[in-house]
Amino acid sequence: MIAATSEFRKGLKILLDNEPFIIVEFQHVKPGKGGAFVKTRIKSLVTGNVLDRTFRSGDKVELPEVEERQMQYLYKEGDNYHFMDTATFDQIFVPESHLGDAVNYLKEEMVITLSFYKGEAIGVELPNFVSLKVIQTEPGVKGDTAQNATKPAVLESGYTLQVPLFLEEGEVIKIDTRTGQYIERVSR
Repeated sequence: MIAATSEFRKGLKILLDNEPFIIVEFQHVKPGKGGAFVKTRIKSLVTGNVLDRTFRSGDKVELPEVEERQMQYLYKEGDNYHFMDTATFDQIFVPESHLGDAVNYLKEEMVITLSFYKGEAIGVELPNFVSLKVIQTEPGVKGDTAQNATKPAVLESGYTLQVPLFLEEGEVIKIDTRTGQYIERVSR
């Protein structure tokens, strides 16, 4: 399949030099002189490299055949993460290097979307928000109420992030997977 520059949008997957990319940002530019063009920032789905690329208006690009499957995260073994296809129950493992920052938010039995290109897992799409339990953090000190004061907390996935002083161990918090930031306390 082929897409013209007029069809570019955030999240569109395109094929350049036989490598799948996803459009992270784009801007249609119409200068006073000369032809219009599209400035894009694209991220490789294989290596994670980010490139700035400019296309002339009307250029066409090929769309990669990326297959997306619902997978359930099972467990981690060494540097490999094991997943099960929710439709066929086939199990596969994905190297940590292919998952990027997603490893910070994975917890057992979580269902995510894995992208495959030419039969190989190349990326993961997480929900925008996940709820994870705080397993280690310092107790909040009474009277220490500076504006927006934070402390580090270790979550059940092993990820460490800054949280408000009032949070304690054992509480479940909501995290934005796009920014990696604390959103709110879900339960005690």
